[in-house]
Amino acid sequence: MGSQDDQLHTPILESMQRSSSTGSTFESSSELEKVLSDLQLPWLRRLRTATWIELKLLFRLAAPAVLVYLINNAMSLSTRVFAGHLGNLELAAASLGNSGIQLFAYGLMLGMGSAVETLCGQAYGANRSEMLGIYLQRATVVLTATGFPLTVIYVFAKPILLLLGESSAVASAAAVFVYGLIPQIFAYAVNFPIQKFLQAQSIVAPSAIISAATLAVHLLLSWVAVYKLGMGLIGASLVLSLSWWVIVGAQFVYILISDRCKYTWTGFSLQAFSGLWEFLKLSAASAVMLCLETWYFQMLVLIAGLLKNPELALDSLSICMAINGLLFMVSVGFNAAASVRVSNELGAGNPKSAAFSVVLVNLVSLIIAVIEAIVVLSLRHVISYAFTGGATVAKEVSDLCPFLAVTLILNGVQPVLSGVAVGCGWQAFVAYVNVGCYYVVGIPLGCVLGFKFDLGAKGIWSGMIGGTVMQTLILVWVTYRTDWSKEVNFSNYSNRFLFFPKCLSLPNYISWVRREVFRYDKEAFNLHHWDFQVEKAKQRLDKWEDKEDQPLLKD
Repeated sequence: MGSQDDQLHTPILESMQRSSSTGSTFESSSELEKVLSDLQLPWLRRLRTATWIELKLLFRLAAPAVLVYLINNAMSLSTRVFAGHLGNLELAAASLGNSGIQLFAYGLMLGMGSAVETLCGQAYGANRSEMLGIYLQRATVVLTATGFPLTVIYVFAKPILLLLGESSAVASAAAVFVYGLIPQIFAYAVNFPIQKFLQAQSIVAPSAIISAATLAVHLLLSWVAVYKLGMGLIGASLVLSLSWWVIVGAQFVYILISDRCKYTWTGFSLQAFSGLWEFLKLSAASAVMLCLETWYFQMLVLIAGLLKNPELALDSLSICMAINGLLFMVSVGFNAAASVRVSNELGAGNPKSAAFSVVLVNLVSLIIAVIEAIVVLSLRHVISYAFTGGATVAKEVSDLCPFLAVTLILNGVQPVLSGVAVGCGWQAFVAYVNVGCYYVVGIPLGCVLGFKFDLGAKGIWSGMIGGTVMQTLILVWVTYRTDWSKEVNFSNYSNRFLFFPKCLSLPNYISWVRREVFRYDKEAFNLHHWDFQVEKAKQRLDKWEDKEDQPLLKD
C-alpha cells in the first residue's frame, strides 16, 4: 500500500495515464502552441501555419454547432407554422407562448447550462477527464431544481399574460399552448448540460445528426397530432416537448456507448451533489449574461407597440427580427466554438493559442457577418415578400434594413466575445456590462430618439444599436488587455482547488490544498483565493464531527 500522499494524487495520475494510453487528442492543439512559440520561423509562415491549424479546429466545432442551433430554431418555428394553419388566434397564441413565456425559460436554462462550458472546457483541456461527468450531473441537478419555479410561471401563464395587457382570448389560447411545453422545461434542464459536455470535448457532429433526425420526426408527429388527431394547440406543444426529450435520450445513449466519452462519463456519482453552491453562482452569472442579451432586442418589439402606428411598426420589426434571429444562429454557433476553444487552451496551459484563437474566431465571424449584411442590403426591397405581400410593410422593412445590417455586423463580434468570456469564466463581469450598456444606455436612448425626437422604430433601434456598440467596445478592450498567461494560471487554480471534489476528510483536504499550491509559482495568481479556501476549510473543520488524528499544517 502506498503512502497517503500517493493516495491523494491517484485520481489525477490515473486520468493522465488513461488519456496517454488511449492516444486521445485534445482540441487544445499543442502543435498550434509550438508553431506560435517558434520565433525561428518567418512570421508570415508562422501566421499561415497557425491560421490553418486553428481554422480546422474552429470549423470542426462551429459548423455542426451552427447546424444544431438552426435545427432547434426550426423545430419551434415549424410548431408555429402548424399552429398558424389552425387560425389567426392559434398563430398569435403559439407565437406569444414561444416568443414570450418559453423564451424566458430557454434563455435562463441555456445561460445556466453555459457554466458547463467553462468548467468542462477547462477541465478537458487540463486533462482532468473524470470531472466532466461530475460537472454534467451537477449542472443537471441545479437546472432541474430551477425547472420547478419555472413550472409555476407556466401554470399561471394566463393571469400573467392578462396582467401584461393581452386580450382574454389570446391569453387563454396561449396558456393552453404553454401547458404542453411544461415537459420541455425539464428537457432543457438535461439537454443543455449534455450539449455543453459534448461540445467541451469537441463532439458536435453527433448532436447535429440527432437534431436533424429529430426534426424530421417532429414534422411528421406534428402533422399527425394537429391535423389527423385534432389535438390543436396542446398537441403542437406536446409534440415539441416530446421532440426535445428525443434529443435528450439520443444524446445520452451516445454518451453511454461512445468510446470518445469512455473516460469523461464514468457513471452516476454522489459527488454531483457537492459544490452545488459554487456551481449555482457561476451558472446564475451565465444565465443573467445570456438572458440580458436574449431579451434586449425583444424589448425593441415590445416598445414599438407603443408607437403611433403600432401595427405597421410591429409588422416590419417582426420581419426584421425574424431575419436577425435566423442569421443570429450563425453567431451563436461561433459563440459556442469560441468558448470551447478558449477554455480548452486555457486548461491545457497554452496562452498563445488561446489569444490566437480569440483573434481568428472573431475575424472569421465578422467576415461572415459582413457578407450577411451585404446580402440583406442587396435584397432590401424584396426581402419582406417572403413573409408578407403588403407594399406598405415592404417599404418600412426596406427603410429598416440598414439598421438590420448594422445589427448583423455587431452580431458577428459581440456574441463571439461573449463566448470568449464564458470560456474564461467572466460571466459575472459581462452581466454587469450588459446591464449598463443595454438597459441603462441602450433602451433609454432608444426611447428618447423614438418618442421625444419622433423617429419611431428607427430611433428606438438606433438607441439600442448604441448600447450594443458600447458593450462590444468594452468587451474588445477587456479582451485586448487580457494577460492570457495569468488566465492560464487561474484556470489551473480553478480546476484544482475551487471545484475539487471534497471526498477526502477535511484535514487531508487542507493538507492537499497547501501542498498543491506550492507546486505553482505564488506570483502567478492571486493568493487571496488560496487563503480564502484555507479559511473556509478551517471554519468547516470546527464543525467537523469526525475527529481525525492527523495534524493540520500550521500557517
